[in-house]
Amino acid sequence: MRPARTALCLRLTLALGLALVGLMAVGWASARAPVYVSSWAVRVSQGYQEVDRLARKFGFVNLGQIFPDGQYFHLRHRGVVQQSLTPHWGHRLRLKKDPKVQWFQQQTVQRRVKRSLVVPTDPWFSKQWYMVWSQGLSGQGVVVSVLDDGIEKDHPDLWANYDPLASYDFNDYDPDPQPRYTPSDENRHGTRCAGEVAAMANNRFCGAGVAYNSRIGGVRMLDGTITDVIEAQSLSLQPQHIHIYSASWGPEDDGRTVDGPGILTREAFRRGVTNGRGGLGTLFIWASGNGGLHYDNCNCDGYTNSIHTLSVGSTTQQGHVPWYSEACASTLTTTYSSGVATDPQIVTTDLHHQCTDKHTGTSASAPLAAGMIALALEANPLLTWRDMQHLVVRASRPAHLQAEDWKTNGAGRRVSHHYGYGLLDAALLVGMARSWLPTQPQKKCVIHIVHTRTRPAGEALAPSPILPVMHVRKNVSACAGHANSIRSLEHVQVQLSLSYSRRGDLEISLTSPMGTRSTLVAIRPFDVSSQGYNNWVFMSTHFWDEDPRGLWILALENKGYYFNTGTLYRYTLLLYGTAEDMTARPSGPQSATAPPTSWATFASPIAHQGTSATPSRR
Repeated sequence: MRPARTALCLRLTLALGLALVGLMAVGWASARAPVYVSSWAVRVSQGYQEVDRLARKFGFVNLGQIFPDGQYFHLRHRGVVQQSLTPHWGHRLRLKKDPKVQWFQQQTVQRRVKRSLVVPTDPWFSKQWYMVWSQGLSGQGVVVSVLDDGIEKDHPDLWANYDPLASYDFNDYDPDPQPRYTPSDENRHGTRCAGEVAAMANNRFCGAGVAYNSRIGGVRMLDGTITDVIEAQSLSLQPQHIHIYSASWGPEDDGRTVDGPGILTREAFRRGVTNGRGGLGTLFIWASGNGGLHYDNCNCDGYTNSIHTLSVGSTTQQGHVPWYSEACASTLTTTYSSGVATDPQIVTTDLHHQCTDKHTGTSASAPLAAGMIALALEANPLLTWRDMQHLVVRASRPAHLQAEDWKTNGAGRRVSHHYGYGLLDAALLVGMARSWLPTQPQKKCVIHIVHTRTRPAGEALAPSPILPVMHVRKNVSACAGHANSIRSLEHVQVQLSLSYSRRGDLEISLTSPMGTRSTLVAIRPFDVSSQGYNNWVFMSTHFWDEDPRGLWILALENKGYYFNTGTLYRYTLLLYGTAEDMTARPSGPQSATAPPTSWATFASPIAHQGTSATPSRR
């Protein structure tokens, strides 16, 4: 009787848990209604003069341009409530009727969270770990800006490297990014990330940053109402001065959110990689997310999922997947962070001119990668944003990282949904950067595979019902014979519009002609939404350097309740890459292929509080 009673209890517990999840989902859905604020983004063709006329006519305050070209402007209306559940229809009609207004959008509150964790206190590190600086590089001449909640610019380990031109406060619209101090010190995140990159060396205080001679700036943009305008302005700050933007934030990592950048922020990414750094392209380094406890998937985060960002995951010192880590196909590389409570965490600068040994999560991983990339830029300042992604793929190694899903793609590269291409090796990255030949121009090939069309008689073709297991096969030429023909892949995107009764039960995967299967989204038990995916773009890096010509297979599989139903409306496959056969390029320095003997080869220089870091300069 005891086993039967146990099974009954388990069923009752499961039923109660599912009921609670359902109730939570109803509350969550209602809480996600758009919240409109009293500001608008407006595009006009004639710049300041025209937007000033518009502001006077309708009673707006002109807060200035969003991008440097003077076409997009930020307007605020003092007569409109700060936050509302409905848009202001009067101003909508007025702006719509004005012939000089090309586009406008009332701004809404964006829910963005810092990718930090609250973890039980760990002991101080028992020894120092140092980066291999034997190549004589320290980030000299490279500018990094941390987009976060501010930076303590007068910190004793940051002040000498602080760069005011790489800093701004978009929460209060002034040049000072100093964080707002509170009793709980919740605005410590940016200062901690900044120290990982550029904390000073040889000053007998705290530790040293990976790129301890780089210039460091901070953008205060997370400590207030966040809108598409604020995100776009932050990502567009001084694009000819700042080389690397490091961001450790994004939509909520709750396992049920599907969210990403707005129209202006996507435009900021596009402008950054097109025009930033004199046309070489801005480097956007992004933390992959901390939603592992909620079975979240970073491909439901449109920031880490963008081809324009370089997404960084975490591993523990022992090479285990951290409990907070999210697995997804868009993660490119991995650096160290903490794991369970007994694992060492990251030592870095902290508020009130202090140091901390409690920085953790993927928030700590992204700045480590930003520091290593700064070293590579010092070695070769002419690297484009795509060059850097190619180098990161080649300089990341499986090493001792443990996961069940390691596979070898069609180009012979080991890759995992947990780690991307593995642990980023700073010495290998710098060594390869010195002799890297520029990548040929990016090609983009778009294949419309499933989409709702209209018959000549006006009758719409029926969309495809999603069966328990559904495969969509398509033989593609990768635009062979055209100017955008691709020989070697970089990013692959799948744009989908579909409905599904319980979105989190649907697993979606893509298999390439060379046999590499990449999971675009795994099951997410907390995602009970019935909204499906509306033109959502999934991205995978797992086909890097493969030949895209041949049969591609999209698989949609119900991994949950048997009575789930859905409909596939649109499916577009987008291939990015180059006409060059990248597998023909020589591999990196052979001396860097031995397995790592310690953390030192890959991670930032870590030191005890109050201890001087002394890099090796040969």
